[in-house]
Amino acid sequence: MNNLKIRQAIAKHRLKYYEVAKEIGISPFTLSVWLREELAPEREKLVMKAIDEAVKALVV
Repeated sequence: MNNLKIRQAIAKHRLKYYEVAKEIGISPFTLSVWLREELAPEREKLVMKAIDEAVKALVV
């Protein structure tokens, strides 16, 4: 499975893909397409940062 680290982080924090996509500023469909193939390092960092921001938004 591609991008397992990202998928596991989303599941671990009980996030929805649309919540992560919203933090990035893209549609959930676009995030889904991105995750079909291994991400470039820059894009992976962007998604991981969005996961962190989504988690912080839930805590507040």
